[in-house]
Amino acid sequence: MDINEILKGVDCKCGKHHSCPIEKIYVEKGAISHLTELCENYSKILIVADENTYSAAGKQTENALLDKCLTKVIFSGKTVLIPDENAIEAVEKQTQGQELIIGIGSGVIQDLCKYVSHFNSIPYMVVATAPSMDGYASSGAAMILKGMKETVPAGLPKAILADTEVLRNAPMEMIKAGYGDIIGKYSALNDWELSRIVNGEYFCDYIYNTTYEMIEKTLKTAKGLLNREEESVRAVTEALMVVGIMMSFATTSRPASGSEHHLSHFFEITGIVKDAPYFPHGIDVFYSTYVTAQIRENLIKKEFPKSQFVMDKQEYENDIMSAYGVVGKGCIELQSRVGFYKKDRTCVYNSKKDEIISVLKRMPSSKEIKAMLDLVELDLNEFYTLYSMEKIKTAVKYAKDLKDRYTVLWMNYDLFGGEL
Repeated sequence: MDINEILKGVDCKCGKHHSCPIEKIYVEKGAISHLTELCENYSKILIVADENTYSAAGKQTENALLDKCLTKVIFSGKTVLIPDENAIEAVEKQTQGQELIIGIGSGVIQDLCKYVSHFNSIPYMVVATAPSMDGYASSGAAMILKGMKETVPAGLPKAILADTEVLRNAPMEMIKAGYGDIIGKYSALNDWELSRIVNGEYFCDYIYNTTYEMIEKTLKTAKGLLNREEESVRAVTEALMVVGIMMSFATTSRPASGSEHHLSHFFEITGIVKDAPYFPHGIDVFYSTYVTAQIRENLIKKEFPKSQFVMDKQEYENDIMSAYGVVGKGCIELQSRVGFYKKDRTCVYNSKKDEIISVLKRMPSSKEIKAMLDLVELDLNEFYTLYSMEKIKTAVKYAKDLKDRYTVLWMNYDLFGGEL
């Protein structure tokens, strides 16, 4: 696959010209060596990593930049790095006089570099250390600000260097996470199509079909992931990159993030707030995709009520504060601004029921998603053991309140009070 051809953009039948300003993406053995020519016109470079990601690719990066003046911010690898105000400050303190930022890492490191790059007008590049998520080529930075999970509009990297030799030696849970993040697109795409019907939301067949193609290509080589086969790792990495580009084309994360991401964000945010364990992002997305498949199956079986579910305001606020702790107030304020609770969508659900059911049926079944989990030895029992059924049911009801995006979680709430 020539990802750089996709980067050139397309005049689309949806009426938009899709483009992505990333200059180069390399997914190959020895990709990091391309930094030498890519950084030819830069002298002062800030490297951002944590101890683990620096160990994975730091020396290779520095060897490609031997004649440069390098400054380094290396976070501890012993604790989970949170992309919050403290992490932002630690990087911004070192940006004075820098001409380029190079992030060595995956999710949190690249989000942090993306954010600092954008708000300090310093270009950045990424040296990928794990095929763990789709944010490398997307324009949104997933940050935790004032305790809330926010996707902040930010800039794109000038280049992404994904060395398959580095990636195939990443921790196995991060390889599984990347695979899981791609499988989650089944749910995200289904939510996007659902919102087109219910809300008249913008939809692009080219972006939808390209993203779907990436899922199918990933599945074809998934068996080799457990053996760290280069072909399989490359397939997942390329899929993650292309999906990121599709988000840039859409100017929204809609093609790649829906109800499954909202559930995963619930587990992450409540884990941080309440000091409780949670899975890596992509693995949470994978398990959550199984749950959203169950939700769709339930909706298909049920008769749609004629009136929308309405919850007592005080009970709702008490539930939100109980579920989210200190973050609850932000969720209440967000939904007050968005106004989703004030909209009665019952007429749309009933008048377009056949069309809606047809879309819901296009999502793979929970049985099929479980088979995809089994393929990489992810056990659903671990999901239910870590979170408990009570917590998962709470997530199904209130994960939607973290975001301003319509998904099947809203449909399930509108019709049946968010039951699982």
